[in-house]
Amino acid sequence: MPTLRSLLDDAVTQSPDSIFVRWKSRREWNQWTFADLHARARRVSELLGRLGVKRGDRVALMMENRPEWMAAYLGIAACGVTVVPVDAKLQAHEVSHIMRDSEAVAFLGSGKVWPLVHDIMGSLRFLRSVVLLDGVIDKDRKEGQVRVYDCDRALEGVAGAAAGADAFFDRNVAAEDDVASIIYTSGTTGRSKGAMLTHANFCAQLSALEYFTVRKDDNFLLVLPLHHAFAFTANFVVPLAAQCEVSIVENLRTIPENMRETRPTVLLAVPLLAEKMLGAIRKKLDKNTVARTLMSIGLSRVVGRKVIAGLGGRLRILICGGAASDPDVLRQWSKFGVKTLQGYGLTETAPISALAPENAIRFESVGRALPGHELRIAEPNDEGVGEIEVKGPSVMKGYFRNEAATAECFDGEGWFRTGDLGTMDADGYVTITGRKKSLIVNREGKNIYPEEVEIAINACPHVLESIVLGYHVPGEKKGEHVGAIVVADLDKLAEERNKSDAASASPLSDDEIRDLCIREVRAAMKELSAYKHPRRIQVRFEPLRKTNTLKIKRYLYSLDVPGEDETSAGT
Repeated sequence: MPTLRSLLDDAVTQSPDSIFVRWKSRREWNQWTFADLHARARRVSELLGRLGVKRGDRVALMMENRPEWMAAYLGIAACGVTVVPVDAKLQAHEVSHIMRDSEAVAFLGSGKVWPLVHDIMGSLRFLRSVVLLDGVIDKDRKEGQVRVYDCDRALEGVAGAAAGADAFFDRNVAAEDDVASIIYTSGTTGRSKGAMLTHANFCAQLSALEYFTVRKDDNFLLVLPLHHAFAFTANFVVPLAAQCEVSIVENLRTIPENMRETRPTVLLAVPLLAEKMLGAIRKKLDKNTVARTLMSIGLSRVVGRKVIAGLGGRLRILICGGAASDPDVLRQWSKFGVKTLQGYGLTETAPISALAPENAIRFESVGRALPGHELRIAEPNDEGVGEIEVKGPSVMKGYFRNEAATAECFDGEGWFRTGDLGTMDADGYVTITGRKKSLIVNREGKNIYPEEVEIAINACPHVLESIVLGYHVPGEKKGEHVGAIVVADLDKLAEERNKSDAASASPLSDDEIRDLCIREVRAAMKELSAYKHPRRIQVRFEPLRKTNTLKIKRYLYSLDVPGEDETSAGT
């Protein structure tokens, strides 16, 4: 089994002058070759040695997507030190928990996060060193027990030793069973837990390359945050192993422009991003009579050539993960000539457990087990629905210093309990039906999968998004009722009003918008069995709160206590 260290060594030996990463700064695209990445990683390793970091220690890494993240990660992990990736958008108490729980002895971060780290570092008893980018530290200094350094000066100071024969990088070589990352799950109502993922876990993910082709001339567009397991594996480890290129977008708003500039061939996206990009494309096509005609007679691929040209001209693969995808969105991208795959997994499985092979795609399914891995449906009900369980070399070592939580998620035979519900067909293709913890069981004992109801609601013309929840009626001790929080699509309502003859009339009132959304939801429910219909519908005007991978934070919402803006609907 290779290690992340061996992937880097192979890349610099075989393709030293090939471009690995490109990024835009001050309106200019910059680039590092594999040799540049290797040299920078060696300096990071040497600096860690000077700071007293040892094999097995934990080092926190907190910065936005940038090439320094990649070099820092490899410089840490390649030497048998564990990286603790931290979301740069977390709040102080969340960062504090991760730093304390992981017992991180050093911290590498961007200048943007310095105020937050400065405020909490006095309470972090294991922390000894903080290294910061972007010139925010004009002079190295000591604050309490913590020494604070400017990254560029510190790396320049160890450059000679890093290139020498007795470098820390050469004296410390990671083994496949070493923990490369401790990635903290987003958590629900409790504290987040640190999933320990080894070099072998991440490298086992490369078996996915049997399902889709990656070439040396490929260019992966990096949109999702690298601290997240999906982006890390698919947008960093895979291109490193394939010795191809990664282009980092500036931000979500510049994706179309950056695609035209960098001409990517592979795009990794969460479903919401793929859907929004498709929505923007459809909006333009709706105004083009020729395009509409060609698509209506089954010539979407002809239109697709123009679509792909507008995205740089080379896009050939789109892989969706991180949440459930709408099969119609995947199908439409495919009609444009883009191989559109979706996968499934969790942080604890490094993360991909299932993927659709590029030549055997089934849009309603998340695919089948990666080569060398196993999937099964535990204790299926009469409909074939049960908890999805995973076994294989990508499954984590366990939760960091949390034996109880580790024992809870494994059965006695090494199967990892995902907490997700699904079915599996005779060919091993898995279809997700929902989360075990979000499953709603009504008073009659019937199971309602929220995701199924949400798909129907989200198809309503004036609904932006929704979340379906179980709620309890006071006095009833058993069973739940089905309820929904619905977000009105105010932009679409405004756009329709501007196009209509009534543009000069008063806009719809809040109550009128609520009534419209509720009527649409009720109409959409005609396609579902009556016991799945929401009895309580709450219409809101602000988007639902999401994680950085755009998944709705279900645990923040409840319908047990109706809000002031609620409108109830009985069935």
